Amino acid sequence: MTASYRSPTAVLLALAMVGGGEVRGATNQAVPPTPSAGLAAPNLPATPVFDDDSPPRLSLPTESDRALWKKPGFRFGLGLVYGRLYGIGGPPDGQLIGPTIRGGVRLDEAWSLMGSLSYLYAKGTGTALQGLRFAGTLEPTWHATEHLSFAVGIGFGGIVERGTTRPNPQPQAVDTSYTFPDAKTPLPSCSGVGVAGLLRTEWTLALGPRSATGLLLQMDGQWTECVDDTGVLEPDTAMPVVRRQWWPQLGGSLTWEILWR
Repeated sequence: MTASYRSPTAVLLALAMVGGGEVRGATNQAVPPTPSAGLAAPNLPATPVFDDDSPPRLSLPTESDRALWKKPGFRFGLGLVYGRLYGIGGPPDGQLIGPTIRGGVRLDEAWSLMGSLSYLYAKGTGTALQGLRFAGTLEPTWHATEHLSFAVGIGFGGIVERGTTRPNPQPQAVDTSYTFPDAKTPLPSCSGVGVAGLLRTEWTLALGPRSATGLLLQMDGQWTECVDDTGVLEPDTAMPVVRRQWWPQLGGSLTWEILWR
């Protein structure tokens, strides 16, 4: 066979056509980018992370928080009372513990009108006061300083007592109701309501714009009409035969409370 002769120009043209096809095929394939050697990656801004359970930040009340407590508005408080009630001229003594509820209005920077309702357990043994002592008072309050205030209160107070070991001041049977002239020998049990009053000194500390805490030192007085039902009916009127005594009592208490506005 004889080899065909091709000119140099034809050979170059054929090689150019083959190289162009390979280049076109290579451009159709995806080539992953490669980082250039010696170049640092760009610094992208950090994405903020939002933590819903971030720890609380505690801080002392600010001057603006304390100023808010001087403004007029409603106040509400819950407290725990510990104290003692002493009988004058015969009525029994008793240790007191229990809750109190307070509410009222701050009128201006100097004055508030508050009211309180307390239900205290009277704890004792033997002849001591045993049962429940309750009271409700209306209390004009003067704010002497940012923290210190004084109040005087007047209202009602009462006692609900269960059976005790106190002796019967009238052992003989009677068929009519009777009121004792004094309480030198107190009734075995007392259930009744009377007049109550108080004098109070209060120290308050703002915890924030909505809450505050305080300590209350209080002097209490109460004059109770005690009624003891004998369980007997009067033969003529069929009314219950009861015995009555008036119990004067004085006492003191210390209260810790939380206030809201």
